[in-house]
Amino acid sequence: MTMPKTVAAALLLAAVLGASNPAQAQSLRPEVGKPLQQAYELIKAGKGKEALAKVREADSVANKTPAESLQIDRMRAAAAQRAGDQAAAIQALESLYGKVPAGEQGQVAEQLASAYATSKDPVRAEQWVRKAQAAGNSSASLKQLQAYLQGASGDFGAVAKDAAAAVAAAEQAGRKPDEGDLLRLADAQQRTGNTSGQAATLEKLLYNHPKKDYWTIYLGRMQSKSGFSPRFSLDVMRLKLVTGSLTKTDEFMEMTQLALQAGYPTEGKAIADKGFAAGALGTGAEAERHKRLRDLANKQEIEGKASIEQRATAAAGNKDGNDLVQVGYAYATMGQAEKGVSLIEQGIAKGSLKRPEDAKLRLGLAMLQTGKNKAKAVQVLRSLQGNDGAADLGRLWALYANTQGG
Repeated sequence: MTMPKTVAAALLLAAVLGASNPAQAQSLRPEVGKPLQQAYELIKAGKGKEALAKVREADSVANKTPAESLQIDRMRAAAAQRAGDQAAAIQALESLYGKVPAGEQGQVAEQLASAYATSKDPVRAEQWVRKAQAAGNSSASLKQLQAYLQGASGDFGAVAKDAAAAVAAAEQAGRKPDEGDLLRLADAQQRTGNTSGQAATLEKLLYNHPKKDYWTIYLGRMQSKSGFSPRFSLDVMRLKLVTGSLTKTDEFMEMTQLALQAGYPTEGKAIADKGFAAGALGTGAEAERHKRLRDLANKQEIEGKASIEQRATAAAGNKDGNDLVQVGYAYATMGQAEKGVSLIEQGIAKGSLKRPEDAKLRLGLAMLQTGKNKAKAVQVLRSLQGNDGAADLGRLWALYANTQGG
């Protein structure tokens, strides 16, 4: 875990006289205001040491008013931060903390926490984090600092507890949980061995902040889940393909082969074509092998389309609905999703299915491919049950569908 970059100097500059020019404050005499104005400009120019010299010049003026002392402390803290003099910054900030209005104490406390963390004093840094929180500071930078301190101490249980509370508070308020809170929670869960909790947190990331990276992480781990059946390898790859997570040559090869083996040659051809278009297939030492696989997919697609109606008729005459489900999904992969849905529904109604939950998964996916009544498709997908992977896939496809437009 990396120490977050301090923003103390910038925040303090903005706080100086309410982000106004120090020399413009009527409460400052010229002999105080002028050097402070010069210090202000030097800080903006990145010249912290020179700014500190100007602050000392202002501080040397006799009989300073409380307002002048306050602005001198503000500027000294900002200049010290810019100069990298944490000891001077801490001294100025602690003096400032007792003088600023209550509404500003949380911000100053955060700067003190950051300064102590930079000075490798985690105990005092954590004390000032708590003071900042008590003063009403709930900024993202304070949360990041607290996570750093907890992580540096190895207390990932505390990180998980705090992040989980932040996520729960957002959900109860009807807001999307903050992406940073979810990432902190997932990281802490991984470090504490809470694999099931991490999986649930990753799903929340997918739902609230759908990004290719999160899909890649989740789907990359999915098949290692206890009890997950190898027969769903093609289904996992389908999710990888639509989320942009399928990029490797061997993945395109494997997915094409799995689709052909499953009896979906049109899908296999489409996958191979995408691999060639992406440059993942058709190049390198095995380019000829890639071309042979695509040729095989083309041949099987022609044969599949020629026999599909005959297969549908034969399936309708069977006592069970297994072949109807198979042929129905084949139709869906050929661009005839509505016909596919009808046949799959007939197969489910006929019953005696080897794997009823698999049939419902095919139905939900075919319904999504029609582009109609997404809500009903999502309902079907979410209804899947079991611990072999069908329910996980249904839930993820429903999640993916809900993150898409339309």
